[in-house]
Amino acid sequence: MIQAPLDRPGAVLRAQWETGIVVMPGAYNALTARLAFRSGAKAAYLSGGAMANALLGAPDIGLTTLDEVAGVAARACQAAPIPMIADGDTGFGEVWNVRRTVIEFERAGLAGLHLEDQVSPKRCGHLDGKALITQDAMEEKIRAAVAARRDDSFVIIARTDARGVEGLDGSVERARAYLAAGADAIFPEGMADAGEFKAFRDAVPGAPLLANMTEFGKTPLISAQEFGALGYQMVIFPVSALRVTLKAVEEFYAHLLATGSQDGFLERMMTRKELYELVGYAEYEQGDAAWRSLADR
Repeated sequence: MIQAPLDRPGAVLRAQWETGIVVMPGAYNALTARLAFRSGAKAAYLSGGAMANALLGAPDIGLTTLDEVAGVAARACQAAPIPMIADGDTGFGEVWNVRRTVIEFERAGLAGLHLEDQVSPKRCGHLDGKALITQDAMEEKIRAAVAARRDDSFVIIARTDARGVEGLDGSVERARAYLAAGADAIFPEGMADAGEFKAFRDAVPGAPLLANMTEFGKTPLISAQEFGALGYQMVIFPVSALRVTLKAVEEFYAHLLATGSQDGFLERMMTRKELYELVGYAEYEQGDAAWRSLADR
């Protein structure tokens, strides 16, 4: 059911990672966020790549706008009462754009966001050919982000893509500087294997860390439990749900166009009853009945 966002979702997320690894399924709209919640997720991640793919049918190259992403986030936060962080890309511009991004994301009801140190237009973190802004410029963005938040529990996560440009040592150096600038957590992107994740953890002790477990990228599959054992607090699965959805829909379209019928796919669909349960149809009917009876008195 549509409802007001969580109160201080950043504090909820911080409490969660104190008790163990927080598994954050990737969502890209209100319905997938609600499905993650209904499936038992305690937190979720709004993927910039998945949103760009789903909203625009375009790659993740910085084409989505702040208003588009904040709008998706606001609707997701109304649909699923769990803390969510969103991909803030490069902050949609320079320091004043970063400030506005934090204001809009916090207004949407998010628990936090991550900002990356790539040059805009950015590239997917698991592609080659990335370029970075200077360390000083990223520190300025972090300070602007911290200054913009109203709730100090709103989580500012600094993502560094330096592994693929400056090597592991470069990513560690930047992470330390970003923490000194005020970042609450670090997202080391593009690590090659579990050994590098451990080396990064050892080199950046104490700080909360977020791992990206995307498939078909530079990182082999590592389970959430393994990331927890490596000392990471959060792990995101950004585009997995979108990929599963698209493969299933592609197969259905091919079948429908070849046969002219959905017969043969009914057992692979969510039923009408299941869909209504997911969106809370009965709760809306109950609300209608309650408000109507009050109006009739």
